[in-house]
Amino acid sequence: MNHPKPAGEMKAVAVATIDDLRQRIRQKSKMKGRQPDDISVAEVQQLIGLPPYRRDLLIEYLHHLNDEYRALHDRHLVALSKVINVSMAEVYEVATFYHHFEVVRGDDPVAEITVRVCNGLSCELHGAQDLLARLPKVLGEGTNFANVKVIPAPCVGRCEQAPIAVVSQYPVLFASVDKVVAAVETKSTHQPMGKNDGDFNPINYVEKGISPQGTNQLMSPAYVGYEAYRAKGGYQLAIDVSTGKHSPEAVLVAMENSGLRGLGGAGFPAGRKWRIVKDQAAPKLMAVNIDEGEPGTFKDRTYLERDPHRFLEGMLIAAQVVGIETCYIYLRDEYHGCRELLQAELAKLQANPPCALPRIELRRGAGAYICGEESAMIESIEGKRGEPRMRPPYIAQVGLFGRPTLEHNMETLYWVRDIVQRGPEWFSSFGLNGRKGLRSFSVSGRVKEPGVKLAPAGITIQELIDNYCGGMQAGHTFYAYLPGGASGGILPATMNTIPLDFDTLQPYGCFIGSAAVMVLSEQDSARNAALNIMHFFEHESCGQCTPCRVGTGKAATLMQAKQWDQSTLEDLATVMVDASICGLGQAAPNPIRCVQKYFPQEIA
Repeated sequence: MNHPKPAGEMKAVAVATIDDLRQRIRQKSKMKGRQPDDISVAEVQQLIGLPPYRRDLLIEYLHHLNDEYRALHDRHLVALSKVINVSMAEVYEVATFYHHFEVVRGDDPVAEITVRVCNGLSCELHGAQDLLARLPKVLGEGTNFANVKVIPAPCVGRCEQAPIAVVSQYPVLFASVDKVVAAVETKSTHQPMGKNDGDFNPINYVEKGISPQGTNQLMSPAYVGYEAYRAKGGYQLAIDVSTGKHSPEAVLVAMENSGLRGLGGAGFPAGRKWRIVKDQAAPKLMAVNIDEGEPGTFKDRTYLERDPHRFLEGMLIAAQVVGIETCYIYLRDEYHGCRELLQAELAKLQANPPCALPRIELRRGAGAYICGEESAMIESIEGKRGEPRMRPPYIAQVGLFGRPTLEHNMETLYWVRDIVQRGPEWFSSFGLNGRKGLRSFSVSGRVKEPGVKLAPAGITIQELIDNYCGGMQAGHTFYAYLPGGASGGILPATMNTIPLDFDTLQPYGCFIGSAAVMVLSEQDSARNAALNIMHFFEHESCGQCTPCRVGTGKAATLMQAKQWDQSTLEDLATVMVDASICGLGQAAPNPIRCVQKYFPQEIA
């Protein structure tokens, strides 16, 4: 017979059981997850420096590791998580979101050199697929190339120099197998910075090509350095605004009267944006968008690598007028030369400031087209995955770190000095076909002289080709064009009299966006161009919303058929437009609908 235990003994057993359970929990918690080793912790700390560490610098810390070890080893991610006190889950989800980070486990091999071959539309027109087919075989032969990896990459922002291959951080212009092999053999992996003895003034290029034939051969052109810019009157306007000699309100009115609109693609009036953020409560921040990931776009890079301080002065003036505390410059990772240039010139500016400066931080993207969307860029600056935010609230009210934020494309700020000093009428006096202002067209494809063309707003594609690009390449006849990069749709050559500007292309199912113009000839096809673009959207979708994530992939599969299933494609297009969170999914169907409408003979 079992007798009940005395109450005291029962209590002692219960206490012992609880203590044992607590001990086991403590032991299990110590073993939970992978623990950092001392060597990895020391290696991480050596690269990222001393504390205090900031959560918003997570992507910068990952870049330090990736640059040093050519990949992100899991042991370093564990150590980084411990050092900066951010959960391993957060570190991992950020590291795996961006294309330029490769997470490897244990002793998995890491390539000594990675060759990225751009497979964007302009590069594809000029032989990128042939390079991708041949380079792995050539670089896989012999001991000299035993540790080289060749991978395709989305547009790298050098469409006027197509095809492009990038050897680590060294761009090979007009790439051929021999050129790439030579770069690998000589271990050319770092883009040299241009000399700071350049002489560049955008006024000298108004209604001309900024990068005409010949200068397209340049990898790192000479630029106007800090001392030379100051010697020619640079930063005087910023000084005058800071000292009250030129009132902030007068600057704001000039911006409003100029008609300047955001030149990153959305086209929101710049002066109105300044006034909206100016009226918000302090502290206020600024985010400058130089992600420039839209295939076909390279205007920001072209200005930045020649004349960086005109942009920086525009940024300072905007900060003074609006009341900005900190400026964050977000530069796409593909622009290695521009990053080194900006780091050097910002150091000179901060060492010898012409006026009181806001805090300025240069942030490095990591290969994600979606971060060109303003709220995704803000998430990335905060050290997170670059996923667009739901709106409202708009970032002018609740932006970076929850503060009112002035977001601008780099080129928009580039024109501030000239607009204010020359008067708003100067800028608005340019224009054709009833339009006003100047536009920087990034022209690539089958034209004889690709490059950035500073032309009047409202110019037609035919005028742009004939008067600025030297006509079509020999042996090519104009067939079609993309007026606004990958997102902006495709039009036939017969529609060559439409003014190229904001609001003029929407009736035709297109838009100008960042004015990335890609020209096709009769040797190309609109359907192939649309398929290239859809593969790009599929690759670059952040995956946050199902219509975009699934729709782009499904559309790309359907578009490979000789005869398109047009009803299903239209169903997909409708869902993507109506239900996607951001502009990527909403604009992805534009090429589909344009091919269906203007090139039906190619898909029947």
